[in-house]
Amino acid sequence: MSATLERPRAHVFHPVHLLLLGGALALLLGALLGDIAYARSYEVQWINFAAWLNVGGLVLSSAAFVCALFGLAPSRRTRASLLHAALLFAAWIAALLAALTHARDAWDAMPVSLVLSGLAAVLLAVSIWFACRAVRPGAFA
Repeated sequence: MSATLERPRAHVFHPVHLLLLGGALALLLGALLGDIAYARSYEVQWINFAAWLNVGGLVLSSAAFVCALFGLAPSRRTRASLLHAALLFAAWIAALLAALTHARDAWDAMPVSLVLSGLAAVLLAVSIWFACRAVRPGAFA
């Protein structure tokens, strides 16, 4: 006879959700680096790169937010998943405002787009930290 140990199942995000979060973070960090490169060199092509990277980050973070909404089901809801969804939405708003700022003339967009791109990247990174914090040791056993 063998004994079975029942462990409470920890909240684990779907791998597609984590893949979308990682891609969105990479694109938003690229947009931040493009804005920094434009601030140092005033080459207009850098802000064009940043605008396109920002749009890609918006698309991936939109899909990740839909996945985060599925994670807010009553049976799966935790404090970390609530904070993850709220910070992901705040990062999406900051990235949307950065995209609207990048649509202006390059000379006019500079100080605001740099700040908004940095804010979006930091908020998304903190949101990913809360998503990974929800995974506890022993969750995959």
